Parts: sequence; C-alpha cells; structure tokens
Amino acid sequence: GLLGLTACSGSDEAAPPPEAQPAQAERRVVRVETQVLEPTTFTEIVELTGDIETAFDAVLSAQTASTVEALTPLGRFVRKGDVVAELDDELARAAVEQARAAVEAALAQYDLAEDTFRRQEPLYRDSIISAIEFENVRTQRNQARAQLAQAQATLSQAEEQLQYTRITAPFAGTVEAHLVEIGEQVMPGTPVVRIVNTNQVKAVVGVPERYANDIEIGTPVEIGFKAYGMARRPHRVTFVGRVIDPQSRTFRVEIALDNPDGRLKPEMIAEVYLTRAVYEGRIVIPQTAVIRDENGVTVFVVDREGEQPVARRRTVALGPSYGGRVIVEDGLAAGDELIVVGQTKVTEGDAVEVVNRSNGLATN
Repeated sequence: GLLGLTACSGSDEAAPPPEAQPAQAERRVVRVETQVLEPTTFTEIVELTGDIETAFDAVLSAQTASTVEALTPLGRFVRKGDVVAELDDELARAAVEQARAAVEAALAQYDLAEDTFRRQEPLYRDSIISAIEFENVRTQRNQARAQLAQAQATLSQAEEQLQYTRITAPFAGTVEAHLVEIGEQVMPGTPVVRIVNTNQVKAVVGVPERYANDIEIGTPVEIGFKAYGMARRPHRVTFVGRVIDPQSRTFRVEIALDNPDGRLKPEMIAEVYLTRAVYEGRIVIPQTAVIRDENGVTVFVVDREGEQPVARRRTVALGPSYGGRVIVEDGLAAGDELIVVGQTKVTEGDAVEVVNRSNGLATN
C-alpha cells in the first residue's frame, strides 16, 4: 500500500548534493626583514672605564708646630717655590737668634782653645811643660771644637725650622684647596694646602689581566668623556703596570693627556676604547639575529629554492663580538640571506615574506 508507494516514490528522487569540502587551510606566512651576508672587516674593541688624575697633585703638610697666619687664595696660580702658606715664625726666629749666639760663643771658645794649643805645643816639644799639661790643652781644644760643631748643628736645625714656617709650592700649579683655617694650630704632618697642575693629566685605567698580551706602551687607544659628549680622540698608552692587583685582577695603565684649557678635571670618568684585534674578510651579523634556546646557538636564513621562500634554522659558531655585532666562525657563508627581523616568530620551514632586504654589513 501506502508505505510501499512512499518508499518507491522516494527511491526515484535525485540524491541530495554532497556537502561542500572545507577549503584547505592557508599556509602560515611570516613577514621578515633580511640581510644578504658579505665578508667585511670587524674591529674587536675592549671598552674600559678609568679616572682622570693630574700628573702633578700634592698635599703640602706642615713640618713644624705653629699657627697658620696666611694662606694663598684658592684658584691662584703659583710658580715653583712660591709661598702658599705662612706659619707664625716668632718662636722659630727667636730660636735662630739664640742658636747664632751660641755659635758665636762656641767659636770664641774654640779660637781661644786653638790659640792656647798652638802656644803650648812648642813648649811641650822643648819639655818646658809636662805631657799631662799638654794633653789637657789638647783635650780642651778638642772639646771646644766639638761644642762649636754642636752649636753649628743646632743653628742649622733652627734655620730649617724657620724655613718650615713658609710652605712653598713644589711645582707650578693652582691652589686647589685649603685644608686648615687661618689661626689654626698645626703639627708636623698636618695637611695644609693642596696644589694641582692640570695642564698635563692622565687617564688611569685598571685593565683586566686577560688583556695583558694586548696592550703595551704605545698601543693606540681612543678616549671619550660623557661630560663632553663622548667624542672619541686618539691617544697612545704611556705606562703599563707590571703588577696585577690581587683584589681586582687588573693592572694599571696610564694615558697621558694634554689639558691646556683645564677642561679635564681630576676624578672625571674617562671611557677608554682599546683596539684588541682587526679581522679581515669575516662574516659578521647583528647579535640580535642570534637565538639561544634548547636548540643551541642558531639563526634563521631564507631558503628560496622552492616556489615559496621558507625559513631554515642554522647552527652557528660565534667568535669575537663588539658593538652589537659578532663574527660567525662557522654555519654561515657569503650570500646567505639572514633573517634579522622576525627571527623569533618563525620556525623551521615557515613560509616567509621578505618585506625589507639589505646587502652586507657596515664595517665597525
């Protein structure tokens, strides 16, 4: 009946169209920037930090006990031998006068004893006076001579103490600091005045011992100062220490600098750049292109052999680095197209679209 009819008529109808197949998923394409590698020159530079020191810098101390009477004004230029501080010399002058009087008295005693000796000597030879009497005369003369020498030594010491009341500059320079006040009591060793000469200064650097073979007197360096915009200027090493500091594991290096305008000031920080080596014809890449992960030290390059450029991972061996660049010792060659932007977004075999492609790497 009806069921059979329905079934029969249903079998005569056309089958519904099959569901449309899903479109194949679009392949992932990563936008990158690349650099075609070329051999270049790479300069390995060691950056060091040092301080400016004056070639002539002295703290002058009192050498006698007294009171400060005068100080040369701060900032004044003085020549070698100029007085920069005066101490009260009243007691010192009195001591000199007393010592001079003692010398005069001792000299008179010696002259008398010498005259007596000369007069008694022929009498002794003629046996007019005894040996004991002549020996007493000789002894008196010798004692007078010793007393004169002692008095002269005391005078020299007194004159020296008087000289100490005038503190003089050991070299031409500028009065940088007063370390005492006028009226202050000082003792031997009390710092009084600081004198500096900044016409000739030096950059002093502690160089790590691993660079001991890279630096010697005459080694070229460049020096810059943050205070003056870091413009580098060429100089040469003038001193290399022979001893390693056991605490810092560094050795002292000095670079002499002319400073006629006084712009370089003591304790100013100097940035010193030492050229350690120059490498010719090397593959050099940005350090930012290097990836360090569980795969080791790698980079990505563009493989253009297929229809679509793809990213390929390369393991690399790196050499010296400086200024954000590093030498590749193994793993890359001239002509390779290195991914320098987007390398952290790609994986092995990803399709890439190169949106910016440059050639070579500038020499550093």
